[in-house]
Amino acid sequence: MEQSWRWFGPDDVVTLAQARQAGARGIVNALHQIPYGVVWSVAEIEARKAIIADDASLGLHWNVVESLPIHETVKIGEGDLEPIFANYRQSLRNLAACGLQVVCYNFMPVLDWTRTQLAYPLPGGGTALRFNIHEYVAFDHFMLQRPGAAEGHSAEVMDRASEWFERSSQADRDRLLANIMAGLPGAYDRYDVPGLKSMLERYRGMSHDGLRANLKRFLEAVIPTAEEVGIRMCIHPDDPPRPLFGLPRICSNEEDIAFILGAVDSPSNGLTLCSGSLGANPGNDVPGIARRFADRIWFAHLRNVAKDEDGSFMEAEHLGGDTDMVALIEVLLAEEQRRKAAGSPHWQIPMRPDHGHELLDDVGKGSFPGYPAVGRLRGLAELRGVMTAVSSLRGYGA
Repeated sequence: MEQSWRWFGPDDVVTLAQARQAGARGIVNALHQIPYGVVWSVAEIEARKAIIADDASLGLHWNVVESLPIHETVKIGEGDLEPIFANYRQSLRNLAACGLQVVCYNFMPVLDWTRTQLAYPLPGGGTALRFNIHEYVAFDHFMLQRPGAAEGHSAEVMDRASEWFERSSQADRDRLLANIMAGLPGAYDRYDVPGLKSMLERYRGMSHDGLRANLKRFLEAVIPTAEEVGIRMCIHPDDPPRPLFGLPRICSNEEDIAFILGAVDSPSNGLTLCSGSLGANPGNDVPGIARRFADRIWFAHLRNVAKDEDGSFMEAEHLGGDTDMVALIEVLLAEEQRRKAAGSPHWQIPMRPDHGHELLDDVGKGSFPGYPAVGRLRGLAELRGVMTAVSSLRGYGA
């Protein structure tokens, strides 16, 4: 697998040189400064490519676009969408003209990945991202006051949510809102509570099937162009893989993925295998999902989570959570060998370590939540060790 690193651009406190020190060669990047729905021009794409490749001694190249965002009106199915589709198609053409071939995207309504704690304390002074179900319910039920927010939660969770809210200060509530908003990287609107309520209102009545239909419409509009220009698009699973704030989520399990890949049956309609997102669903067999859809996996996010019975979870060490990372890497390496034997020019799967712990010199540096330098370096080193061991045992690369 091609060892890669997510870099957020010139404003990222983690530098390209540090990515190379960690052992990465591929840089996963996006033009976060461009608002959703606006065309990415060739000039802007080439300018970013030049920054990444500027120091030839590093040997870095932009290998994956993460992400080319989808405008919220597409997810809602609101108004005349053809201009938005046309801009997206043009961005795909421009990326292809600049040599980019893998585009990661997601179809999560309103919010991207969602956590309630960004600095959960670890032994020795490090921190991790964490999703606490009672804090999420406190926000949804008591701060948003969303009708129906209590449905589906146990009395014990509701009691804990009520206790948290009663003892919380305004600073605690502001921090919780900021933490929930933190998963929105790049060109985005951050919401206050009234703004989030207003955004959720636009989705009133949206069902699981309705959101699916809007994704299918998007895929039908853009995948033919992706196929024409040689781009492999790959949807990122929901994070967490469950409905949030009354919004359906439609890329959370094996059945969802089967629907999406079958909606437009094309090699250009693929999957980003995110072991952490899928791993947060107790019903998901992540290596099994990877095995079933292996021929459509164009990108991999490798991370691990440790789940609690109440629905909470924490970002674990890359080899230390609930997902069998060795088994998953075996699946991905076997798929690479199958592609290579078949003569595919796209046999290698770009991977990156995801959501590392904040460790050592990371603490207090202000990196993007989940994307510190040392924590991801550790994760990549651990994953590299597994890849090396599996390849040696299986005779891959011999």
